[in-house]
Amino acid sequence: MVSKLHYISQGHSPAEQLRNIQRALDAGCDWIQLRWKNVPAQEVEQVAIAVRALCEPYRATLIINDFPNVAHAVEAHGVHLGLTDMSVIEARQIVGPDKIIGGTANTLEDILQRVDEQCTYVGLGPFRFTTTKEKLSPILGLEGYHAIMHQLRSRAIYIPIIAIGGLQQEDLPALLKTGVHGIAVSGLITQSAEKETLVTNLRTLLDEEQIQA
Repeated sequence: MVSKLHYISQGHSPAEQLRNIQRALDAGCDWIQLRWKNVPAQEVEQVAIAVRALCEPYRATLIINDFPNVAHAVEAHGVHLGLTDMSVIEARQIVGPDKIIGGTANTLEDILQRVDEQCTYVGLGPFRFTTTKEKLSPILGLEGYHAIMHQLRSRAIYIPIIAIGGLQQEDLPALLKTGVHGIAVSGLITQSAEKETLVTNLRTLLDEEQIQA
């Protein structure tokens, strides 16, 4: 089951990464994506080992961004791949048939590709401008999500779509009405002074929309 709330980690050092992930777990996040860019795989693996230990008591899902070999080595639950990362087919050979593979998308065509590749879920974005990611794809906005989700429904495609990119709490009611499965956030949680309250509020909004649907 793909969670409706994904936390994508932030931090320029192992200590920052681990501190931010621990705080997200304490606040109630149950899906952690370890994202540490421009760092050698060996360093990512060392942090991933520690993150896996942090996640275990919470029974949280651990996804490794970009590094299928690291995901396999630390026995993470899966991997998330960008459009220019290793192919899903290659990654599947590394992580195995039962692991989660998420894929980034910016357009309907990207999603159709991810469906063909048999991804578990799709991270669709960005919703708005965000400083978290370099080389940002064209911004979708609410209208972009409406159009893409309408196209998916018309094709009877129901892969879980996770909205991402500069999302704020107040965006959720309108965004969830497009039919997305959930959201992925990074700075929203990392920078919050009241993480537990924020995560509780986000979960409430996500669950309420599911009930209404």
